[in-house]
Amino acid sequence: MTEQAPLLVIAAGGTGGHMFPAQALAEVMLRRGWKVRLSTDARGARYVSGFPHSVEIEQVASATFARGGLLNKLLAPFHILGGILGATVRMLRERPDVVVGFGGYPTIPALGAAWLLRLPRMVHEQNGVLGRVNRLFSKKVDKVACGTWPTTLPDGVDGVHVGNPVRAAVIERAGAGYIPPGDYPMSVLVIGGSQGARILSDIVPTAIGNLPDELRRHVRVSHQARAEDGERVAAFYADHGIDADVASFFRDVPRRMSEAQLVISRAGASSVADISVIGRPSILIPYAAAAEDHQTANSKGLSQAGAAIVIPESKLDAETLTQQIVSVLTAPDGAAQMARAALSVAVPDAPQHLADMVEALAGRATQEAGK
Repeated sequence: MTEQAPLLVIAAGGTGGHMFPAQALAEVMLRRGWKVRLSTDARGARYVSGFPHSVEIEQVASATFARGGLLNKLLAPFHILGGILGATVRMLRERPDVVVGFGGYPTIPALGAAWLLRLPRMVHEQNGVLGRVNRLFSKKVDKVACGTWPTTLPDGVDGVHVGNPVRAAVIERAGAGYIPPGDYPMSVLVIGGSQGARILSDIVPTAIGNLPDELRRHVRVSHQARAEDGERVAAFYADHGIDADVASFFRDVPRRMSEAQLVISRAGASSVADISVIGRPSILIPYAAAAEDHQTANSKGLSQAGAAIVIPESKLDAETLTQQIVSVLTAPDGAAQMARAALSVAVPDAPQHLADMVEALAGRATQEAGK
């Protein structure tokens, strides 16, 4: 009789920052012979096309106190309770071996059910400061894995530094050879994450348009802009004779990043991890509205290594950004050093570290059940 494969339930909220490391763990666990189910919401469903086809996708209703009107806020506790009860019924039937949450309100049903049923459970925090949901569960799980180090943790909570898992498509380009800037076509990748990208659409095109003529004519831009900003951003580049590809979402960010001489980005945890593993110079603009300024914390590793220039959003303007772009694209030796420095802080085996923690939790549970 064939032994049934162990089941991992991954719960992740609806942003790339949560979904990409969740995908990376799913890829490794499938290779290790596990079954994997992903629990997410409608926003997270936008990212599931990147997950292996054998991952079962469960879409849950997302309830949050942070968005919507007064009625939504009043009903949120009831939606959350209903989600927990539904997840509890399903887990009673299936008894997953481990439940892992990556943050965001859609993780509450799975983690809440796992806590009620005393199933092995853990959270992974991508940022340098715990998000609301991970903070809520930090004392109710067996392990807290940290992607950014150091991570600010509640009193009495110990974290394990594993790094931020990156997808297989990023690992395939880990340490890809860097071509320093020079008198030939150069690629600049602009990525803003799922939130707060408008300021990049407001500032970056103007900054690139203000580059000296001899530099600007060599620059090609891949700019990921929100849908409502895309048309005006593309029009600006076209009007100024700048070769640009503008889209609301690039499915081939790892390829574009590996071909870039410079990355201009928010300091979301997944973006920082991708930049580190592939190894590229970057200009980071932390999202000022991020909870507890966690994007500034995320940027410190690359900044302190000399791999990134960090511009606080409060000090970002086109003139400042133009100067920093020029400082990278006119200094090939310095840019190459920045690329090497990025690699020095990378944790390319983070998915394996996290997978080892999952299997250790499952093994401990099996031993305790056998006593």
